[in-house]
Amino acid sequence: MERIKQAIERAKHEQVTIRDVARPEKSHVPSSSVKGLVSYTTTRVVPTAPTVLRHNKIISGIYDEATVTAYNMLRTQVLQRLHEHNWNSLAVVSANKGEGKTLTAINLAISMAREVDKTVLLVDLDLRAPSIAGYFDYSPDHGVIDYLLHDVPLEKMLINPGIERLVVLPGTGSVEHSAELLASVKMWQLVEELKGRYPTRIVLFDLPPLLSAADALAFAPYVEAALLVVADGETTKNDVKDALQLLKVTNVLGTVLNREMSR
Repeated sequence: MERIKQAIERAKHEQVTIRDVARPEKSHVPSSSVKGLVSYTTTRVVPTAPTVLRHNKIISGIYDEATVTAYNMLRTQVLQRLHEHNWNSLAVVSANKGEGKTLTAINLAISMAREVDKTVLLVDLDLRAPSIAGYFDYSPDHGVIDYLLHDVPLEKMLINPGIERLVVLPGTGSVEHSAELLASVKMWQLVEELKGRYPTRIVLFDLPPLLSAADALAFAPYVEAALLVVADGETTKNDVKDALQLLKVTNVLGTVLNREMSR
């Protein structure tokens, strides 16, 4: 807990410091530009096989109406809250590993992307154990770490997994001092760039578990809202209480009860 306390203080300090950094202006892209089919010019299109989607329980590959409806209801509630406050960024978190946050983030992103006036960017910010690319059976050459440490351009990383209006910024490998990277000014500048480039874009960040490392807490001040995934029968009340206490540095939209264990 001492590391987490230190992360809170560091996050507060960074939050004050970065206010003096110039924020990029939002691009004036008309909302009509995302209606219908999207033509990708710099983003690599890597279609995911339907069998992979079904096996990994991604809603674009399954035909379970109850599951799809549940995610659509979650999408509607989340978008209403985001619109209410004019927010366009959301962190998906959990208290512990294995409670389903990554699959929840993926399926929520896909459900949002099905809105005809929305595009969605899904960012893998688990710098210790990135896994989003694996759900799409994709092995990226570069990821967020390469941008932060080696200035690799974003256009070399972004992919469209064959799902309309969804772009993924994957992660690769693992890195030490990940909390410090997530709390850095360069990370904040990346977040502002991702949020500000297109006014119709929703940006979802998949973060590491809150109670296992200081990473998610260090990043939380940079995002406008958070959604806490809770595993039915696994996440304890104390875990939820501790996680919500740590999330006081951002706006918590609510919790999602996950009834099927996954990554």
